[in-house]
Amino acid sequence: MNGLTGAFEWLADGSNWDGESGVWHRLVEHLYFSGVCLAVACLIALPVALALGHLGKGGTLAVNLANIGRAVPTLAVLILLTLTPLGRIGDLPTLIALVLFSVPPLLTNAYVGMREVDRAVVEAARGMGMSGGQVFRRVELPLAYPMIMTGLRSAAVQVVATATLAAMAGEGGLGRIITAGFNLQNTPQVVAGALLVAALALVVEGVLVLAGRAFSPLRRKPRPAAAGT
Repeated sequence: MNGLTGAFEWLADGSNWDGESGVWHRLVEHLYFSGVCLAVACLIALPVALALGHLGKGGTLAVNLANIGRAVPTLAVLILLTLTPLGRIGDLPTLIALVLFSVPPLLTNAYVGMREVDRAVVEAARGMGMSGGQVFRRVELPLAYPMIMTGLRSAAVQVVATATLAAMAGEGGLGRIITAGFNLQNTPQVVAGALLVAALALVVEGVLVLAGRAFSPLRRKPRPAAAGT
């Protein structure tokens, strides 16, 4: 049986969507892992990146350290964490590994976005009497917003794809569908699991693109209608 055709038949079978091992349950688990890890990574990376970008000091070192972290395989980190006492605390090793994987793109893009803000615009804002906090909120942050969102989208897609590794540590998520398929030598199930992860990554990317446009501080506000019209 062709793997791709078999995958669509597997997905069309309603029995594969119900129960604790079904697609819906695994999808919720996958979204939980991805959402929690991305939120924690944002709380860690964005304040550091924005502060360093605003001050213009120490950012290069922070970015380089973050990029070094990209060279460490997430699976290796996950396995090492499961061998430590942390491995006894539920899904904590998986969450830590995914957070470490999410921080670099968030930190790098946010810092670069802040530093690429036109210095002439910043100096003009200061010349108008704006305080450091006002310059940060009203000038630097809005202009850095596109790069910040690029980093967020990149991190989100990477986390969604990498969260499949949670299955390697015995945790949930869509990765369990793939590993179960390997164990059963069921190629259609393996392909179906991969298609689900890819589709979820595309959906997350699309949602963040729309959210980025909707909440962009650079959007033009509608002009009030002229009196008498």
